[in-house]
Amino acid sequence: DGMDILARMMAGGRVSLLVGFVVVILEIILGVIMGGIAGYFGGWIDNVIMRVCDVLMCLPGVPILLIISTILDASDIDAKYRIYLLMVYLTFISWPGTARLVRGQILSLREQEFMVATEATGIRVSKRIFKHLVPNVIPQLIVFATMGLGDVILAEATLSFLGLGIKYPAASWGSIINAVNDSYVMTNYLFVWVPAGLLILLTVLAFNFIGDGLRDAFDPKMKR
Repeated sequence: DGMDILARMMAGGRVSLLVGFVVVILEIILGVIMGGIAGYFGGWIDNVIMRVCDVLMCLPGVPILLIISTILDASDIDAKYRIYLLMVYLTFISWPGTARLVRGQILSLREQEFMVATEATGIRVSKRIFKHLVPNVIPQLIVFATMGLGDVILAEATLSFLGLGIKYPAASWGSIINAVNDSYVMTNYLFVWVPAGLLILLTVLAFNFIGDGLRDAFDPKMKR
């Protein structure tokens, strides 16, 4: 198509990383709010939120995205807005994992002495959850977020490769690899798709190494 491969890879990297960071940030915010409420209040509130999480985790993600993609293709939605819709969808199917993590940590923390003290001093509930409970979960959340960044980037690349995510002429690493649509291109135009694949590999590896390092750094049982 007469396009600059390096420029497209740089622009595609910006899109892939943007999708990864935005989805993880939204997923953490939504997961902390819902998990914090479920873990602190318990009872029927916990049951309702956890059942919603169960339903979302059981949804077949790719078939639903196929339906959404077909609707968007029929509606002739601009490529720029497809990126935003992809972020919303990935956030929608990802936040239950964060909510479960936060809920589990808060269930173990809410009966400790410092929480009894907050109740005795009359601190309002929202402050108890988000100022006293959630900060104790932040180390686990940081590790979860860094490990999840690689997963989101891989999910975006996979969906774009399948033609369900970011569409031409917009670029992402997945949509660049999608240019390999037959064996002739795969064998004769290595410079088109191999660099994008290597960038995905290196980026996901980097975030996974950061997650492993943070997990070891925050683990009080690790011998320094």
